[in-house]
Amino acid sequence: MTDVIPAPRGVVAGSGEVRLTVHSQLYAGHGVEGVGQWLRTVLWQATGLPLREGREPGDTDTDGDGIGLQLDPELGPEEYRLVSDETGVRIEGGSAAGVFWGAQTLRQLLGPDAYRKAPLGRDRTWAVPHVTIEDSPRFRWRGLMLDVARHFMPKEGVLRYLDLMAAHKLNVFHFHLTDDQGWRVEIKRYPKLTEVGSWRARTKFGHRASPLWEEKPHGGFYTQDDIREIVAYAAERHITVVPEIDVPGHSQAAIAAYPELGNTDVIDTTSLSVWDTWGINRNVLAPTDNTLRFYEGVFEELLDLFPGEFVHIGGDECAKDQWQQSPTAQARIKELGLGDEDGLQSWFIRHFDTWLTARGRRLIGWDEILEGGLAPGAAVSSWRGYAGGITAARAGHDVVMCPEQQVYLDHRQHDGADEPVPIGYVRTLEDVFRFEPVPPELGPKEARHVLGAQANLWTEVMEDAGRVDYQAFPRLVAFAEVAWSALPAPAERDFADFERRMTAHYGRLDALGVGYRPPAGPHPWQQRPGVLGRPIEGTPPNV
Repeated sequence: MTDVIPAPRGVVAGSGEVRLTVHSQLYAGHGVEGVGQWLRTVLWQATGLPLREGREPGDTDTDGDGIGLQLDPELGPEEYRLVSDETGVRIEGGSAAGVFWGAQTLRQLLGPDAYRKAPLGRDRTWAVPHVTIEDSPRFRWRGLMLDVARHFMPKEGVLRYLDLMAAHKLNVFHFHLTDDQGWRVEIKRYPKLTEVGSWRARTKFGHRASPLWEEKPHGGFYTQDDIREIVAYAAERHITVVPEIDVPGHSQAAIAAYPELGNTDVIDTTSLSVWDTWGINRNVLAPTDNTLRFYEGVFEELLDLFPGEFVHIGGDECAKDQWQQSPTAQARIKELGLGDEDGLQSWFIRHFDTWLTARGRRLIGWDEILEGGLAPGAAVSSWRGYAGGITAARAGHDVVMCPEQQVYLDHRQHDGADEPVPIGYVRTLEDVFRFEPVPPELGPKEARHVLGAQANLWTEVMEDAGRVDYQAFPRLVAFAEVAWSALPAPAERDFADFERRMTAHYGRLDALGVGYRPPAGPHPWQQRPGVLGRPIEGTPPNV
């Protein structure tokens, strides 16, 4: 029995252990040298053991205390096999990613102190129990979305979250970079996006109905070199970064920087500043050729920074009020024969769908983009419930399931009065553990379009890294198991066993410095007394 999280596919326990010593060596075969470098670094930091470069465990030169990493073409792309026996520790994977996930499992087997940044300075034994673990992921998309627009997270915090994702075998980082409240990525041809759009004069504290304000500027952005560093750091951990530039709604920060992007025939867009509160904003992009060319320029620079398959274009919560009042928008609807404002939004999205496809990329957006039709390669983030994902899969589109009623981690974890800034439905650790990404309405062929699942962290009421930690953990651990492990139906899942394994895992989170919500409730310093939230009572609808 092991305490590994996510739960592996198969575990066979042995009766001995491999002890790592100052004489132990680490061998990394062809194609997994990067994994070897990562593993040697983190274990040297935690243990002080040099783990010098060596030969494969099992060779006559070793004493059965080494670690070997190598590829096995018979295994699936992210599949791995970890064997700890009298010859040492061997990790084999179908790709470097598979070996990396096996190395993450090895780190868990060494105990919580293997997650520290420096040795604790006392004599101790570093031992790996004799065991055979065979494992592979259920889904190819095991994602976390981090909103850095509402509250900016400095680069070091983003890198830390990539490490936390890797520790839980999550492999897609959805980077929400723009919104009404801030533009967070440098675009060289449009410098005002960060000169003006990356900061706001003040910030609402709590839900938008709260009377409280933080009366100081808030902002920040990532230079293009910062982005390159983040993408490279993620790639070393076998994580793909999916950037999101939200259009045509959620765009007031961009309009504040470049007023001509807004509906200038309806409002004085030069009077707009970066938004300082929360909710659905009425100031949206104008459906003009100038706007299209502007954002093509943005995406051209973005494609040079993010090499991955997908680019997220948002597409959600676009208010139509200004388009209804705009002679320019109405003329465009008539010119293109679009029928109404919903058709105009669909035209806007389809433009970038075609543009990205022509450049070898795939568009993904929130489920509102289904309205009006999509190109065959486009994918959908199903956030308003399961319905959008079901519709998309039945139409042949790939889907990432992230229903707000299940895996929006900004929603509160308990109904207690001391829960900080309570938002939304109560979603406990057990609720997330019982989340099922594939709805029963989908047949086997349609279900193959479910790429996986994603947990979302919207940061309106998360003003710092401590608040992000509190909302994410421990529920992100349960989500990681859902996304990785082949679990039974939700009602049949063994939550008691998961809680047992979490007892050990809290020690790992402690060593990593994660400010998670304790099982008994928030620490006094995690509470936010008097800060208004927006709790929703009852069980969330299954829509």
